[in-house]
Amino acid sequence: IFYFLFFIYIPSSFAQYTTQVSAPSLIIDKMVGIPDSQTKGGALSYVDNLGTADHKFTPGDEVSFQLKVRNATDKKLDTITIQDFLPPSLDPLEGPGTYDDKTRTITIDAGSFAINEEKFYIVKMRVIPQEKLPSDRGLFCEINKAVAKSCDVSDDDVAQFCIEKTVSGVQKVPSAGPEMGLF
Repeated sequence: IFYFLFFIYIPSSFAQYTTQVSAPSLIIDKMVGIPDSQTKGGALSYVDNLGTADHKFTPGDEVSFQLKVRNATDKKLDTITIQDFLPPSLDPLEGPGTYDDKTRTITIDAGSFAINEEKFYIVKMRVIPQEKLPSDRGLFCEINKAVAKSCDVSDDDVAQFCIEKTVSGVQKVPSAGPEMGLF
């Protein structure tokens, strides 16, 4: 029995093709507010996303979003702009920036950020009236996206929330007792 022994030499020059993954240098974190049942006065808790098993908003409800932006670079960043893209089910209510009705975008001029500086913004919106919501869905979830950018760096994040419409047209549950049975 013969055994062959092979050695494979890989020159270190191939190491130039390895990729290094770096973290974003401008970070935005978008979160949706839900009423905190533990506190009085309507305090909100902010979470990344809400699903169908979580708190649901109804037509006319106010929905608050928190935008947290941080400069994670090793240099000062000038002229940071935040854009918040509204889904069709929300109308702007209150917050910083300007709203463009045609693009359904809120733009916030966040100014300059020092190294590791972090700023918070609260944007309040309202769920549109029931008659303007999709008629073929009683419960549905939407995504609200925000982007932070400055010259050569940017980051984006989304927050999901769900809307449950009120059911109308049901007035009385039909009877189905034994008195309605066959003889």
